[in-house]
Amino acid sequence: MSQTNVINKDLINKCNRRILLSRMRILMNHGFYGLLLMHMRFALDSSIDTAATDGMKIYFSPDFMEELSDSELDFVLMHEIMHVALCHCFRGLEHDQQLFNIACDIVVNSNILYSNNMDVKSITISKYGVSMNKTPLNDDGYKYTAEEVYDMLVNKGKIKSNSKNANGSNSQSSSSAGTSASSKKDGKRGKVGSSGEDSDLDDDLQKQKGWDSHEKWSTLSEDKKAREEWIKRVIDAATSIYITESSNNRGNIPLFAKRIVDEFKNPQTDWRRLLDEFISEEVCDYSFNPPDKRYEDSPFYLPDFNGTDIEISDILFMIDTSGSVNDKALTVAYSEIKGAIDQYDGKLKGWLGFFDAAVVDPIPFSDVEELKKIKAYGGGGTSFHCIFDYIKDYMHDNFPKTLVILTDGYAPFPDIEETMGIPVLWLIDNDKVTPPWGKVARLKIDNN
Repeated sequence: MSQTNVINKDLINKCNRRILLSRMRILMNHGFYGLLLMHMRFALDSSIDTAATDGMKIYFSPDFMEELSDSELDFVLMHEIMHVALCHCFRGLEHDQQLFNIACDIVVNSNILYSNNMDVKSITISKYGVSMNKTPLNDDGYKYTAEEVYDMLVNKGKIKSNSKNANGSNSQSSSSAGTSASSKKDGKRGKVGSSGEDSDLDDDLQKQKGWDSHEKWSTLSEDKKAREEWIKRVIDAATSIYITESSNNRGNIPLFAKRIVDEFKNPQTDWRRLLDEFISEEVCDYSFNPPDKRYEDSPFYLPDFNGTDIEISDILFMIDTSGSVNDKALTVAYSEIKGAIDQYDGKLKGWLGFFDAAVVDPIPFSDVEELKKIKAYGGGGTSFHCIFDYIKDYMHDNFPKTLVILTDGYAPFPDIEETMGIPVLWLIDNDKVTPPWGKVARLKIDNN
């Protein structure tokens, strides 16, 4: 443990020992958090009131640490490492900082509460009480991202403001929780108070307790490399714990970490082989033949394929988000596209779009991080016609070279002429539907 101001050496040694013991307890009881804490350094800092992190170190006020019991210290360490794991340190400067700080703390504390079987003592500090963990909808914060909770806070503030105005109150007393005049928008992230100094917030939010400082976050807000490194650490830690722990102990993994493991499972498809052969065939001798039997029965667990080192670009992935496609099928679809990017080592670029009865504008991607930012939309009926109508109307200046459609196939198929000569690969998540043209590969969805 290092020091930022002159602090007694004996105190440093005492605090250092407490940190080591706390980290050991966390590693034994909450392996996911413990593994992440192994990447952190620690420092004493008399300039802060409680604790803080900048994504590289966790800082403690000596007086604050002195006040903490062992269980409270464990909570504080888990709280700070969760801010890093969820990349709160690397984003949010464009938000109203007061509200974003609150949103981040709600999500972090609720995930820790979830990891401790909803025992509120696990997120309680005697001086501050039970830490904030509920959204403005009085729902558990672990179900949401910080941005989603932030939007709830903004919307709740607007509703409150409108209600006051309708009752004839002074509109300046609370313009909205999302655009508070007293909130700082200069990039600094202050400590969330616990004593009701934020008059723009509702009483139920005032009762929730915030205690740590977020001022150091801005130092890493633009550090893309650090953010990517922490994302990898989170995936590695979540995967390691999820595999090694018994099912009875998996509650120790916060819910967001479970989602990471589920969202990015290993793909079933050897995309390098599938796309290299598919594109090679279609470019050299393009025709819409019946489904290729080589792909029909393949489980796609194939040896490494050392094909030509070519770049695949202008490939359009379209994912079926109609009501007949469930969440597990969408998870598999995302995993497959991530697998394609991984197998091409960054040499696969294109667009990802969604469709039901209409098309959601495809968004370009060139790496996994850009793919993660693209969220699914839909839920209505299914139409394949809308895909080709969209390409004809909106992509005529840059036609996709290849179209991959991930779907259950339960919709009328358009005529071949509608494809405008674009090679089409269907990834079907069942063995009941066979398109009348194009190439077909099958995906297996475990719905248990």
